[in-house]
Amino acid sequence: MARERIYLDNAATSWPKPACVVEAVQHHLTELGACAGRSGYREANEVERLIGDTRKQIAYLFGTHTQEQVVFGQNGTDMLNLALHGLLRRGDHVITTSLEHNSVLRPLSYMKQTLEIDITYLDPGEDGRIDPNAVGEAIRDNTRLIAITHVSNVTGAIQPVEEIFAIARDRGVRMLVDAAQSAGHLDLNLAETPIDLVAFPGHKGLLGPLGTGAMVIQPAVSDELQSQRQGGTGTKSESDQQPQEMPTKFESGNANVTCLLGLRAGVEYIREQTVTALHRHTMQNTSRLIEGLQGLRGVRIFGPQNLEHRTGVVSIQVESFDPHELATALDSAFGVQCRAGLHCAPLTHQHLGTISSGGTLRFSLGIFNTADQIDRTLEAMQAILR
Repeated sequence: MARERIYLDNAATSWPKPACVVEAVQHHLTELGACAGRSGYREANEVERLIGDTRKQIAYLFGTHTQEQVVFGQNGTDMLNLALHGLLRRGDHVITTSLEHNSVLRPLSYMKQTLEIDITYLDPGEDGRIDPNAVGEAIRDNTRLIAITHVSNVTGAIQPVEEIFAIARDRGVRMLVDAAQSAGHLDLNLAETPIDLVAFPGHKGLLGPLGTGAMVIQPAVSDELQSQRQGGTGTKSESDQQPQEMPTKFESGNANVTCLLGLRAGVEYIREQTVTALHRHTMQNTSRLIEGLQGLRGVRIFGPQNLEHRTGVVSIQVESFDPHELATALDSAFGVQCRAGLHCAPLTHQHLGTISSGGTLRFSLGIFNTADQIDRTLEAMQAILR
């Protein structure tokens, strides 16, 4: 008999996937099988229609109807690299934070060496959130971009991106939001808050398969953003110049159609259930988990105490336990699957003081976790710490 998994690693990738996602992937592999935008027979036309609808579903999810501004790529990292390498120029100043994933930190570090960009790193307050006023104070005459995560993948802290964007817009500075941990979890209405660039993977909160990423690019930014990959797009094939029309300007090469159609199904599922209802369910279980962890001796919980300021990402340290050893014990003895380490966010751990002690043990909840699973996780923790 197979051991039941208690999967609490949704910040890495969501699991299980809704049945509709699996069916959509299978439908392309077994029935359609065609590329997008490369041929004119029936199945190819259906693929093109479905890819267009994937853009539409994502645009609607983010409160905008400009589906041509939705660009697809390999993953969230790919989209962040497009935003950073495509927008920044030699000598630019960038404001970012110590909460960022290496998908932002490493491209910026590379461009600091190659383009001599200047970088300001802002630390969060005690509540784990960046002060918008600190962002405003850091803006200089040559500040081109504010790059910030919407939700910390270590502490679950939700950043006030709407307030920060208002400052950026008033000061004429572009803004990039890494929505890897918020897309599908939190409402972000780009009609009301038209953030310049919002990048995210398809396999986390959006419930799609691995291997897709997307970015919503505001029309005013499209011309400024340089393509980082050139090649076949299925359009203007008579020219050796990269098309400048959206979204093909940034989509050279064959798309991962199979997984994009799975992503389409995942986004449809979220829209049917509503982000609000799914988030409410996740946060009920998150509250249950945090309350139980608070009752265990030697457990330190990171992130905002106010549940309205956090998501279902809960990182802890346990006195006298290495986080990797604790993760192994939870998995091997109890089937509780979580993640230990630095979570690709080294500056966050420097700020928290956890980098030299192996980082944290991270539980990250998803929409399919149950109260019973949370209770059994707490029982497992209690048994290990006894």
